[in-house]
Amino acid sequence: MPVHIIHGRRDGPCLFVCAAIHGDEINGVEIIRRLLRTKALERLRGTLIAVPVVNVFGFNNKSRYLPDRRDLNRCFPGSERGSLAGQIAKLFIDNIVTCCTHGIDLHTAAIGRSNLPQIRTDLADSPDMLAMAQAFHSPVILDAPTRDGSLRSVASEYDTQVMLYEAGEALRFDEISIRAGVRGILSTMRHLGMLPPRKAGKPPAASLFSQGSRWVRAPQSGILRLAKSMGEQINSGDIMGYVADPTGLTEEIVYSPLSGILIGHSTLPLVHEGEALFHIARIGAKDDIDGTLKQFHHEIDPDGETHLF
Repeated sequence: MPVHIIHGRRDGPCLFVCAAIHGDEINGVEIIRRLLRTKALERLRGTLIAVPVVNVFGFNNKSRYLPDRRDLNRCFPGSERGSLAGQIAKLFIDNIVTCCTHGIDLHTAAIGRSNLPQIRTDLADSPDMLAMAQAFHSPVILDAPTRDGSLRSVASEYDTQVMLYEAGEALRFDEISIRAGVRGILSTMRHLGMLPPRKAGKPPAASLFSQGSRWVRAPQSGILRLAKSMGEQINSGDIMGYVADPTGLTEEIVYSPLSGILIGHSTLPLVHEGEALFHIARIGAKDDIDGTLKQFHHEIDPDGETHLF
């Protein structure tokens, strides 16, 4: 497992940034590569521990899982005498997490899905987590409870504050998600006092905050046609898409059961009944979803198209 350790000349927090806990989620690998080449680290206070590929076995095999078919992010805190996944989890906790005050875990959606850049954190863990999440300046902050066996759930037991960055899809580089990830990490490090404050200027777009989300599932098996785009504002009752019988005889309309913003969706046309198709985060009615996304796109890619997802 490759580990890069950078010590600043002055004391400060110890932050770990890790990627590819799921071996096929490669956006984070590129984010860390660019982070380590950033000249801003020459002025670092404290310590940065960067782990670009945690699940080396899965990464080499283009697989989410380890060779024993276990999901590493359900095996923490692990065991020295456990499965391969358990042993790797134990090594990571003992040698990385317990040494750090803060952490950022980089992920993408699974195969066949894509995610809008978003921060997921459990605000019940610490009152400081919201400020840390806001400092990342992702389009959306999702207050998401931790899952048993995940890195986030176990790190809190060691008083290490960890948030998760989700963006893009597995086995694909997404330039906007990568740029947003590098910017977000550097911005978070400034918030923690690890880097000098940013120069004066127009502040980045404030993140939209969501206290919960819901997946909309396929009403039948068939061919999916999307009617909504990533980051689009959704109203309850909106048509999200259509699932048609491949023979063309029947078609089911997929409606949204809630209002909010589309933060994830399936990218595969072939779907099965009950499969998760659309991930909608609840957002306050007064929030300017369209304005926030447009400002975010302009900050990340000033010369690009208005809508990039």
